[in-house]
Amino acid sequence: MTPLRFVLTPACLAVGLSIASLGAQAQNTKTPKVQLWMDLSTGTMAGMPEMDSLPGGGGLLGGLMGGMGGGAAQGRAGSGNTAYGHARAMSIMPPRVIDLALHNSLRPGVEASQAIPAGMRMGESLPLIPPRAQPTQTEPGEVPQEYQQHQPKGRILLYWGCSATVRAGQPRVIDLARAKPSDYAQAFAGRAVPDRGPRVGPAYALYPNERNQVSLSRDSSVVGEHQVRGDGVPASMKFTLGAAQDLMPAIDLRTSGKPQDSMGTSWQPVRNARAYYLHAMSQSGDDLIMWSSAETPDTGMGLFDYLSPATIDRWLKERVLLQPETTQCAIPQGIFAGGGRDATPMLRMMAYGGESHIVHPPRPADPKAAWEPEWSVRVRVKSHTMAMLGEEMQGQRGGMGAATPAGTGTGGGAYSSGMGNSGQSSGGTPPDTATPGEVVNPVNLLRGLFGR
Repeated sequence: MTPLRFVLTPACLAVGLSIASLGAQAQNTKTPKVQLWMDLSTGTMAGMPEMDSLPGGGGLLGGLMGGMGGGAAQGRAGSGNTAYGHARAMSIMPPRVIDLALHNSLRPGVEASQAIPAGMRMGESLPLIPPRAQPTQTEPGEVPQEYQQHQPKGRILLYWGCSATVRAGQPRVIDLARAKPSDYAQAFAGRAVPDRGPRVGPAYALYPNERNQVSLSRDSSVVGEHQVRGDGVPASMKFTLGAAQDLMPAIDLRTSGKPQDSMGTSWQPVRNARAYYLHAMSQSGDDLIMWSSAETPDTGMGLFDYLSPATIDRWLKERVLLQPETTQCAIPQGIFAGGGRDATPMLRMMAYGGESHIVHPPRPADPKAAWEPEWSVRVRVKSHTMAMLGEEMQGQRGGMGAATPAGTGTGGGAYSSGMGNSGQSSGGTPPDTATPGEVVNPVNLLRGLFGR
């Protein structure tokens, strides 16, 4: 047997030295002793006034999308008393949500507080409390385990792109009835980003919590000086947030047209938005019809979450997301016409904001110098809205005080259909059961596909 021989060339030596240098540099950088995560979210129902809560916990609308696409909250969605995790969900009540998660490695699981600027209108400070034990949550984009136990039926029809007509080569059809059990869950894989949120547990301190669930108001602003105080928290943990880190405005979305037509969407530019994404879905028998504003076919389930700046830039280049100067997008004609009145198409829209990182002390200019940060803060912002397509708007647009006449076809949907003025069901239909003209819960659409 010929012995193996290794020749140390200059190129190999250079690569080896580079790797060693990177390893040494990594060894000089340590994780901050105290870390704070701040997630800010603005959510509304297009064409409806903003509401912090609904009687009886919100019923169907209160829970609509509260646990899909962006993480489930550790509490009851739409109750008005928020719990940590709602910022990642598509919850619309309350309209503005702040999630705070503090990890203090010096004193894990110890209460703390965050002094806040007066402009937040939430008092002088917010208590940060360790969480109670919670059931295991499903990751964004995963098919729930109970659905994986059943062979689904029906198809998923995927349409994509801003266009008045169906483009050649569409739809992409996923026949779930013919797929193997190991295959059909992949239909929902699509594009997604790794969960970059804190893995909260007993070692963390969170807001909102059982002691305080005060919500941000319409005129709240997080701009100003913040300070985290607590046992083991460095006295230097003070930071100032500016306009780039502030809450994003509500999306002023308008829709037009009926499901048999090409439906239009338009919106006013959203301050600090770096990109947009629209997604609509409806049911036709056992089939689930999906459309997105992307130029690539995808179920789109993984895009309803905070995105890193690098991901936004990459997906803008790949035309997955719409450019920030975009203000309108057409939905192809007739793709939702087969569902009838009992399957009103639901549209979701995201406006992705920025992500900011504050570290103290800052990274040294010399890459070889040791860096031991005392604390760090990450701030993420987004805005989202929902609308029922093809329905006449009743009420005010998004709480902005401008009523739109019925019959214009703009705005959100028949929220009052089958409901009294109090928001309670006026008939004998349970609030989470869709009847003709009412909102269709997308969770139920998926349950129908999976035979539940």
